Amino acid sequence: MDDSPILTVTGLEAGVADEDLDILKGVDLAIRPGEIHAIMGPNGSGKSTLAKVIAGHPEYEATDGSAEFNGEDLLEMEPDERAQAGVFMAFQYPVEIPGVSIANFMRTALQSRLEDGEELDLFDFQELLMERMELLDMDVSFAQRPVNDGFSGGEKKRNEILQMAVLKPSLAVMDETDSGLDIDALKIVAHGVNTLRQENPEMSVLLITHYQRILNHIVPDRVHVMMNGKIVESGGPEIALELEAQGYEEYRKAHAA
Repeated sequence: MDDSPILTVTGLEAGVADEDLDILKGVDLAIRPGEIHAIMGPNGSGKSTLAKVIAGHPEYEATDGSAEFNGEDLLEMEPDERAQAGVFMAFQYPVEIPGVSIANFMRTALQSRLEDGEELDLFDFQELLMERMELLDMDVSFAQRPVNDGFSGGEKKRNEILQMAVLKPSLAVMDETDSGLDIDALKIVAHGVNTLRQENPEMSVLLITHYQRILNHIVPDRVHVMMNGKIVESGGPEIALELEAQGYEEYRKAHAA
C-alpha cells in the first residue's frame, strides 16, 4: 500500500463565503490510503466546515492554506471534479430530491464517470444496485423511492451509505452520519462501511462525530480533537474514550480563544 497521504491539509483557514470570519484557523491533517480518521469536538469547533470545504460546498471558501488530494490542488477543483476524482461526502442532513428515484440518481452518477459516448450497461447497474442494497439490508423497493423524500432519519443515512457503496470512493467524508440513528440503524451503517473497506482496503474515511459510540463499530486509526477551528490533539482510539468519560471542558480551558 502506498504510504503517501491521499489527503494533505496544511494551515487551512476557511469560513462562510462573503463573510469576514474564519471558522477554520489553521487545520493540519494527513490521511493515508486505507486509514480511518475521526474528528471530534464540541458544536461550533469547525468539524462540519472542514468536511464542507473538502467536498467543495459553494457556501464555504478557503482563505489561506492548502489541501491536496492525490497530489492535486483540491481547492482549485469544482465539486463535481472532486467527486469524479474519488471524494465522497455523506451529509449530516441529506437533501430531498422529489421526483428522482434512487435508481435513476445512482445510474446518472455512474454514467457521469464514463468517457463521452460510453453507455452504462443497465443490466450490470441493476445487478450492482441490488447487491449493494442487500449489503445494507434494504428492501429492493427502496430503489424506486424518490431520493430522501419522506425518508426517516435512519433511511436517509442508509441511503448515503448506499451511494458510497455504489460509487466506491477513494476518500469518504462522513459528516455526523451517526446523528439521529438508533443502535440497529447505526450497526447497519457501520457494517456497510466496514464491508466496503474490506472490499477496498485503500479506501480512506474521515469520520466527523460527536460521539464515541460509532467508533465502537468503525474503529479509527487516528482520532483528532478540534477546538476553535484547529486540531489541538491527535492520537489513537483512546482519545475518544477519554472524551466520552470527561467531555471537552479541559480542552476548552487549555485552548480558550
